[in-house]
Amino acid sequence: MKTNVTKQKSSFLESYFHLKENDSDVKTEILAGITTFVTMAYIIFVNPNVLKIAGMNSENAVGDAAAKFGVGSDPIVASVFVATCLAAAVGTLIMGLYANLPFAQAPGMGLNAFFTYTVCLTLGFTWHQALSCVLMSGILFIIITVTSIREKIVDAIPQNLKYAISGGIGLFIALIGLKSGGLIVANQATLVGFGNFAKPGTLLAIIGIIITAILMSRGVKGSILIGIISTTIIGIPFKITSLENLHVFSAPPSIAPTFAAFDFAGLFSKGGTSIGGAILSVIMVVITICLVDLFDTIGTLVGTATKAGMLDENGKVLRMRKALLCDAVATTVGSFLGTSTVSTYVESTSGVSEGGRTGLTSVTVGILYILSLFFSGLVGIVPGEATAPALVIVGVLMMSAIVKIDFNDFTEAVPAFFAIALMPFTYSIANGIAAAMIFYPITKIATGRQKELHPIVYILALLFILRYILLPFE
Repeated sequence: MKTNVTKQKSSFLESYFHLKENDSDVKTEILAGITTFVTMAYIIFVNPNVLKIAGMNSENAVGDAAAKFGVGSDPIVASVFVATCLAAAVGTLIMGLYANLPFAQAPGMGLNAFFTYTVCLTLGFTWHQALSCVLMSGILFIIITVTSIREKIVDAIPQNLKYAISGGIGLFIALIGLKSGGLIVANQATLVGFGNFAKPGTLLAIIGIIITAILMSRGVKGSILIGIISTTIIGIPFKITSLENLHVFSAPPSIAPTFAAFDFAGLFSKGGTSIGGAILSVIMVVITICLVDLFDTIGTLVGTATKAGMLDENGKVLRMRKALLCDAVATTVGSFLGTSTVSTYVESTSGVSEGGRTGLTSVTVGILYILSLFFSGLVGIVPGEATAPALVIVGVLMMSAIVKIDFNDFTEAVPAFFAIALMPFTYSIANGIAAAMIFYPITKIATGRQKELHPIVYILALLFILRYILLPFE
């Protein structure tokens, strides 16, 4: 009887995901899904810590204990943890069941940094208003994906700028990790300087970077996750990791504190800003979210699909529009749950490398994210010094894109340089993208090469110029 049931399940999975057609089987797909999950599960530790800096915590209400002990003590941080797991699960399950592709999704690194450090800390939006921008970007994603505009925008952006934006975000994320780990501190004389390596927190972050770097160098699967766990354990004798609120298994925390916590009215009534300036500021935020996610998702899809041999005769990713729609829906759902933009993860390549070729791989990842909801107590004890190394290593991985930039062509090199340099130097992903989009048409027109420009590039450059004219100091 059990054998017949097993055969029926196997038959259903075969017919639904077309396993034989994709030269795969149930066992291979499940193992590939587990591999992908292990390599990207670090986001459930990192994302709540990044968004907490944006104000998504209850420090004012429950005191320093909440800020110190994270998920275990703070209902808002706990809610972000739930939102992270659910958004990742929803996006990845849709990718598997609808697009039948082995790509996993979760709140994107870089996009959560933009949410925190640019939208909230630099532009002065509250996290409620920032979530409203994420929702608008998600709805815009859905519209432009269904109408094929999204693919056209991606095609219009110069390839060198795509590489530069990826590299710039990597450098920015690494800077955030070095700063949160105490390795880089403010210095009045030189702007920045080395931190105090004698401090336990800084020393712990250095140990974490070394551990993770060694694991990555040796090709260990799940290196970043193992690095976070190891650093957290080592933090116990350093008195950085507190076990006071440790609960290995527990019911999922409430998502009520962040669910649909939008503030659209506040978006257009920021103190001291005209309604026109406020509207333009919101437009710029939404456009930047869209651009960053566009490059991130397309780059991941193309790179992963190429590795898996999942390209059509024209060299395009199979079921690309479905994959992009999954990303758009996941971002919209994620904003309602209470997290930053959801994106397709490059860590999906780990599962593809293990033989994952269909949506069953993604379904496996989605299920594992749902199961993660019952381990919030473990997330709550992870200190910022343990997640800082993950940010640095992710930054290293993203920086690899810059080797593809044609620096021999100065009209390409200048915009690319500004994208890479201004993101960390101005602590803003938006500023890097804006500078690149403005300088690109300038260098091309000045050298009589304006025919290389797509009309969309002119539109984006004009919008960014207007943003700095009307809002020069934000």
